[in-house]
Amino acid sequence: MADNRLLTPALHAGAVPFSRPPTPGTHPLQIGFFGLGAMGYFMARNLANSRKSHLSPILIYNRTVAKSQKLLAELGASSVKVADTIDQLATECDVIFTNLANDDVVTSVYNEFAKALAQSPPTRAKIFVDTSTIYPTLAGDLDRLLSSFPHTHFVISPVFGAPQAADSANLVIAMSGNYRSKKEVAFLLVPAVGRKVIDLGGNVEKAPTLKLIGNGMLFGAIELLAETLTFGEKSGIGQQTVYNLIKEIMPAPSLVAYGNKMVNDLFDGTVGFAIDGGIKDSNHIRRLTAELNCPMPAIDNAHSSLLSARAIHQAQAVAGIQQWEVLDESAIIASSRVAAGLDPFDSGKGMRVIRED
Repeated sequence: MADNRLLTPALHAGAVPFSRPPTPGTHPLQIGFFGLGAMGYFMARNLANSRKSHLSPILIYNRTVAKSQKLLAELGASSVKVADTIDQLATECDVIFTNLANDDVVTSVYNEFAKALAQSPPTRAKIFVDTSTIYPTLAGDLDRLLSSFPHTHFVISPVFGAPQAADSANLVIAMSGNYRSKKEVAFLLVPAVGRKVIDLGGNVEKAPTLKLIGNGMLFGAIELLAETLTFGEKSGIGQQTVYNLIKEIMPAPSLVAYGNKMVNDLFDGTVGFAIDGGIKDSNHIRRLTAELNCPMPAIDNAHSSLLSARAIHQAQAVAGIQQWEVLDESAIIASSRVAAGLDPFDSGKGMRVIRED
């Protein structure tokens, strides 16, 4: 009998808040994955690697075909197969994961899925899992859209962690939606893609809400981090000394990672989080806090700094002097630097710290 369940080491206690799904039958799960960006590439790769012993390679699709071909070259045809169309994912796969850039792209892709399902209605259970960061009400829209088709369920499952965490399968995964579907999805994702699932219940708007709350905390933290490092540099103490202090007294992984980028001017968004995505997320957070009458001035400040950094970068691009094609959201520090009379992206220019000892 073919086993479609992932053979994995014992999970850490509390990593998955569900009991294992029933033993599968003779039909091996066909997994699909759409979206091979900074996060999705690693997630799809790790998912494919976790299922090497299974009969069917995962089916992958990306608008930029080169990314699909790159993953195929890395893992081989026994682990991944490149889909010819988005319709193929929707109709041939039992569980389809998506990791996409923004709400407009998510809406467009799921409308295409819906068209494919309308032409070829499912005859057995099918689960769509979106891992993108989207506005909560969009999750409700997607759930209503997909539930109009027979045997079709939707799970919203945004992830916490940088691309490095996706690479090392160390993501934290929020999840809400149909209970039985969540059980199926959780044991596909942990420990293959992430280290822990947080269950938010059946209301699909809850997981994206938690994701925005978490991102809001992060934006507030990195805005303060940027201001603090700039303060250290302008005071003559030096940003490196301040960063060393942060690592001693507040060694949170996100602060350490973002601080390293800021101190070393590592603002290449192609290997991190593009600043456009950060601005999209901060817009979502500000909209949600307004709807809930829950002010978060730290997010307003972070949003303003992200916009300033992007404006500076775009002005440099017009002048033909930009260093990076895509700006990382850690470049939020550019706003603080400029306000303090320092260079936005090159901490080696302008004021230099001269030690007196």
